[in-house]
Amino acid sequence: MKIPSPHDLGLHKVLNPLRPVVNPIVEYAAKRRLRAAVNIADLRQCAKLRAHKMVFDYLDSGADDEIILRRAKDAYSELEMHYHVLSGLKPPLDLSTKIFGRDVKLPFFGCPTAGNRMFHHEGESAAARAAEHHGSLYGLSSLATTGIEDIGRMHKGPKVFQLYVWKDRDLVKEVLDKAKKGGFDALALTVDFTWYGNRERDIRNGFTIPPNYSVKQIVEAIKRPAWTWDFVSNVPYTYACINTNVPADSLAAFVNSQLSPEFNWEDAEWLMKEWNGPAAIKGVVRPDDAKRAVKAGFSTMWVSNHGARQLETSPATIDVLPSIREAVGKDVEIILDGGVQRGTDIAKALALGADSVGVGKPYLYGLAAGGTEGVIKALQILKVELDRAMGLLGVGTVDELKARGPGLIKRRGNGMSVRDFPYPGPNGCC
Repeated sequence: MKIPSPHDLGLHKVLNPLRPVVNPIVEYAAKRRLRAAVNIADLRQCAKLRAHKMVFDYLDSGADDEIILRRAKDAYSELEMHYHVLSGLKPPLDLSTKIFGRDVKLPFFGCPTAGNRMFHHEGESAAARAAEHHGSLYGLSSLATTGIEDIGRMHKGPKVFQLYVWKDRDLVKEVLDKAKKGGFDALALTVDFTWYGNRERDIRNGFTIPPNYSVKQIVEAIKRPAWTWDFVSNVPYTYACINTNVPADSLAAFVNSQLSPEFNWEDAEWLMKEWNGPAAIKGVVRPDDAKRAVKAGFSTMWVSNHGARQLETSPATIDVLPSIREAVGKDVEIILDGGVQRGTDIAKALALGADSVGVGKPYLYGLAAGGTEGVIKALQILKVELDRAMGLLGVGTVDELKARGPGLIKRRGNGMSVRDFPYPGPNGCC
């Protein structure tokens, strides 16, 4: 027999009116840490100190031994930036570009990620507001905890809707119709999630959605009062893009019943005809798959290894990016994500063939650390770092960086330059 949760008992209805009084108290330390953070590594520490351990490790972890999680970050450290001097640049630099044919103010954006309200009650709303604030693309997951219509009202700029390979074509059609009506410009089909990756931190932590209220989870909740108060004083979340009647604690069963390992290229071609608009295939790491995706009707190659959360020792995306660009030519749009922690990482990706860059963990650290304020800060940190990197490289626009990129970024010989990440943060910050 299921033990009633605080939400089952309606505790959130009693606690919610007290939020204006309690929030400033329980969030005081988290807000102070957030204000002191100066880079994404700091935001990671802020998130770790605010979020439940189970939730933070879900966000922070990778597959198996987390080799590719580390390698994906370290790969950027092995790329040197050979800058030009006396370039005569005059600030401000132009960071604007086009993604899916739409004008945006930044060449990077927050990737679509599932279940954002797990990290903070503002969830996807926080990410959408931050994207609106910065004039960037917004990506919404089909496993989002905020509805398509709600996001459409919050973010008036370009939007991409992410879809998994579902079995039920009627469900797919229904979701696609919602996305079109919600003002989404493009579709991203995630093709590297036909099986669950093995995430051992989740197993050790007894990860469940929502928490299972074991003694261990209750103890960890007591250690993180800001996250716990945020969770128990707000309404329980559902996965709003697929079926609002599917509660969070039924997600695993729902996903298991809908994921389609047998989904193939013919199914992808059917999907392209149903969508009939700009579309990315998300999860490409091989040139031959990229060529086939172009033939299947995809306008955009999204080079990704699912945040190092699926197949252990899959390649670092920055390493395979040049081969993907060579395979599809200069006219096919390429998005890259994976391992990005710095604005210099974004600059390197743009220089080596990406038209834009997606970031996942960086903005989710900001979300877990402080809601909308945290996501805005995460994107601002990366914006400032990218602007500085471009200025020091001697390029004034994103187009110039892409055009001159191969001459600016060189791989180190046999030397290693492993980024010391994560680290505990500067004294007094986190």
